[in-house]
Amino acid sequence: MLPFKPALSPIHSPILINVVQLSRIVRFACGTGLSKGNGYSGAPALSDWERIEEVRVTCRGRVNPVTEYVVDIKTVDSAVRETLFPAFASARAAQTSGRAALTASWPVLELRLRAAGVDLAALRWNRSTYDSIEMTSTTGQSVLYRQRFDFAAAHRLHNPALSDEENRSLYGKCNNPRGHGHNYQFEPCIDVPADAPFAPAQVEAVCRVVILDRFDHKNLNEDTAEFREGSGLNPSVENIARVFFELLKGPLSHEMSGCSLRNVTVWETDRTSATFPG
Repeated sequence: MLPFKPALSPIHSPILINVVQLSRIVRFACGTGLSKGNGYSGAPALSDWERIEEVRVTCRGRVNPVTEYVVDIKTVDSAVRETLFPAFASARAAQTSGRAALTASWPVLELRLRAAGVDLAALRWNRSTYDSIEMTSTTGQSVLYRQRFDFAAAHRLHNPALSDEENRSLYGKCNNPRGHGHNYQFEPCIDVPADAPFAPAQVEAVCRVVILDRFDHKNLNEDTAEFREGSGLNPSVENIARVFFELLKGPLSHEMSGCSLRNVTVWETDRTSATFPG
């Protein structure tokens, strides 16, 4: 038998533009000295009332033929700590916004990474498990603010244009006549210009009135006009994302002058989500 010879991998093909996007999460304890580490919870260890800041840096570049890296992650770590850390520490001391610190840090970090041979594609500050502020290479001086909300609801997937047998075949258990429940999450992504007034509490207030009060702990097929059987949409996760976007777009723009809703993501489970517009 002839020895196996693997085909040329596409990544090594000379005809491809060998560009890769690499993301790195960097954590640091704001309020303490610079640290060389990047531990799971952050470094150095926290004292009372300190908190871990977490940023995700996304770089774009070509794979180095010698190291086979796009960029050494130690270079990313040090660049983030030496640019964002002072900006965050100064903003905290001066009680200015983290949004301003992020936008001020972008050009400095961009130059540092460009000197290392990569472009800065995105910089996301994960303020908590549920909200984040992000800049990208296409947002200019705007930032993208995301905040995630939980809600519980029941639904049934059923298309009245199909027979009962066809519906059971298509939707399976999701066609249960009594419906079934999900612990949903939804997340609006809002474009916030650098000079626009902005407070996360505004997002919470709008989302509570427009979405949570309307859909939380409801049977979507029976309790909501948007998805009521016989007159509304089938409450698939795709349609829920579209409806939420259409409902939130106007109120958010009205309450947050200069800001605009970019998209809404809805998670039906931790494995399935839909974003509209896609």
